[in-house]
Amino acid sequence: MTWDQLIWYAAIAVMCWVAGAVLAFRSSRRWTAVVASLAGSAVFMAFIIGMWIALERPPMRTMGETRLWYSFFLSIAGIAVYVRWRYKWILSFSTLMSVVFICVNLLKPEIHSKSLMPALQSVWFVPHVIVYMFAYAMMGAVTIFALYLWLKKYDATDEELSACDNLVRIGWAFLTLGMIMGALWAKEAWGDFWTWDPKETWAAATWLSYLLYLHIRGHVKDQNTLFALLIFSFLLLQMCWYGINYLPSAQGASIHVY
Repeated sequence: MTWDQLIWYAAIAVMCWVAGAVLAFRSSRRWTAVVASLAGSAVFMAFIIGMWIALERPPMRTMGETRLWYSFFLSIAGIAVYVRWRYKWILSFSTLMSVVFICVNLLKPEIHSKSLMPALQSVWFVPHVIVYMFAYAMMGAVTIFALYLWLKKYDATDEELSACDNLVRIGWAFLTLGMIMGALWAKEAWGDFWTWDPKETWAAATWLSYLLYLHIRGHVKDQNTLFALLIFSFLLLQMCWYGINYLPSAQGASIHVY
């Protein structure tokens, strides 16, 4: 498997995801939509597995490789929300976001070396990255949801807000698990659980921002404030994920910038 083959696997996956999104708007074809969407996710996962075998290591080192996982987990998050709450539009939005990240990878391919630096040769590498990418995907899904509810011409219903809350709870739980794994990994690799490295600082800010939403959710009546906080939290998450690579404070100082 080579990076050049991404376009073919992505094309098939996207066609399945688009078919699922279209079928979702036909109430009698709900499970057909799920099957079509899952087929797309399976095809995309096949490419990730192929890259894993070809690279002889988990494809999780570069930003391009983590975007593969993000696109995959976005599709899974969309399917899960559709199955649980039957929001027809979610498959369209999760597909759109997945396509955006796929296009970024196609337009800006990165070097994919087989080698892993010593710090990444840890038992925590794979679970840490997978847990975080799933958390990021869930928070991406809830951000789409928040934007949708924010732009509606009428207030969100209690059921819609509850679905939003549940997505945040799931995503926050995985963020917490990822931070714990990261701390154990850091202790193993560098001797300390936490050093307030720029990456760790942004991760803590992201975690606290979503925790703030969970705490004020039942006390703030203004829905726009809640949606704005979710969008702001997602911006913090973007800084934690890849924005850190462009911060002057992290250049040459952050142990998380490879």
